[in-house]
Amino acid sequence: MIKTREDALALDRDDPLAPLRDQFALPDGVIYLDGNSLGAQPRASAARAQQVIGAEWGEGLIRSWNTAGWFALPRRLGDKLATLIGGAPGETVVTDTISINLFKLLSAMLRHQAERAPERRVIVSDRSNFPTDLYIAQGLIEQLGGGYELRLIDDPADLPAALGADTAVAMITHVNYRTGYMHDMPAVTQLAHDAGALMLWDLAHSAGAVPVDLNGARADGAVGCTYKYLNGGPGSPAFVWVPQRHHAHFSQPLSGWWGHRAPFAMQPGFAPDPGIARFLCGTQPIVSMSMVECGLDVFLQTDMHAIRRKSLALTDAFVALVEARCAGRSLKLVTPRAHHQRGSQASFEHPHGYEVMQALIA
Repeated sequence: MIKTREDALALDRDDPLAPLRDQFALPDGVIYLDGNSLGAQPRASAARAQQVIGAEWGEGLIRSWNTAGWFALPRRLGDKLATLIGGAPGETVVTDTISINLFKLLSAMLRHQAERAPERRVIVSDRSNFPTDLYIAQGLIEQLGGGYELRLIDDPADLPAALGADTAVAMITHVNYRTGYMHDMPAVTQLAHDAGALMLWDLAHSAGAVPVDLNGARADGAVGCTYKYLNGGPGSPAFVWVPQRHHAHFSQPLSGWWGHRAPFAMQPGFAPDPGIARFLCGTQPIVSMSMVECGLDVFLQTDMHAIRRKSLALTDAFVALVEARCAGRSLKLVTPRAHHQRGSQASFEHPHGYEVMQALIA
């Protein structure tokens, strides 16, 4: 157990991931513990943004859609990101926001289920899910004109009973944003499939934080963001993953020109791209999307299992030190202690949590 600063420094000296620290820009004297909300800035990001603005846009102008690879960027970044989430090449695109991607993917899943099993009209999710997931589901149900239901569970143990012959989609966030509780992805996916439902995962607090194997779990689709653990920058584009086996029959409703099979043919009728590009919609934000690559390239220098080992060691040490030094101060750990149930965060409750946070920020 870490008891002193010297203990921690000794571990740092033996840390195989230590050289990666120099690839991030953090202010001197700042202890940053909020990467689950906004990741730190890769040092390469500023230079990359200047390259895009100054050289590719400023000098290359419209030619850069081809010469700088702008048009292929969503798929190229998607293939890099796929290596972190257990996806195959051609199954992931970086685009839009989690909310928009969730709308696209959930719509596609409900439409597919309506075609093959119209009696399935229930979306199962978690009441403690991040609100935007629930808002998108509620809004989509309204758009569909009724007949659909959002069924919420209050505890992970309630999930088996909530899944049934009427379930179309199980929509679950892999790691809970408040507590850090991590679902068993293969087991939950199997539960959904056994009930005849499709499995949609939100990886907002998983991608770049814990090892994920979507194909190994046989998931049916996933969304996630890049501005947290993947260090893409504030408001950086999100991503959507769909396995190859579903490309032909998942049709999303935002049929913009970037999702067309021949976008520059300028045809009056929409024909979706045969692959993952069908989940693109309009012209992409190239400047912010380019910076996403800087964070991904850091991850490609190591592997998620090494990152996971360090994450667990850090959170174990943090929890132990907080509980030892703050005993009797009404702090309650709400993150599971068991490694297999914990993401890459440690969350505590306190009767005056807001005031404590304001003091830490100050």
